[in-house]
Amino acid sequence: MERTLIIIKPDAVEKGAIGKILDRFIQEGFTIKALKMFRFTKEQAQKFYIVHKERPFYGELVEFMTSGPVVACVLEGQNAISRVREIIGPTDSEEARKVAPNSIRALFGTDKGKNAIHASDSPESASYEIPFIFSELEIC
Repeated sequence: MERTLIIIKPDAVEKGAIGKILDRFIQEGFTIKALKMFRFTKEQAQKFYIVHKERPFYGELVEFMTSGPVVACVLEGQNAISRVREIIGPTDSEEARKVAPNSIRALFGTDKGKNAIHASDSPESASYEIPFIFSELEIC
């Protein structure tokens, strides 16, 4: 069993898509091990997305992720990281609509920035991101 982190981004929260997105993962056989809604501070978002610090979109990403509440969730399942990445689809929601029309980003995202969901992209990312958001006491 493997664990991964997803974050339902402010755009999808605002659209009321939380339940539909979580249900998709449940239907795909994942177990929710931790779940919470919160709002990133600027400092938290900067630290969480530090791997993108040198990229041109970093400032916009931090601004977007602090623009409203998010829902973070630890999912557990076989090959969770790769399976979740497949379910969420390509980063660019417009591309996702072409190549993965049933993906979460195709269904709920708008574009490359407002793409509905974040998911850990590797075991290393998951091992940083999960404890960043959740304490051991919060994970079942």
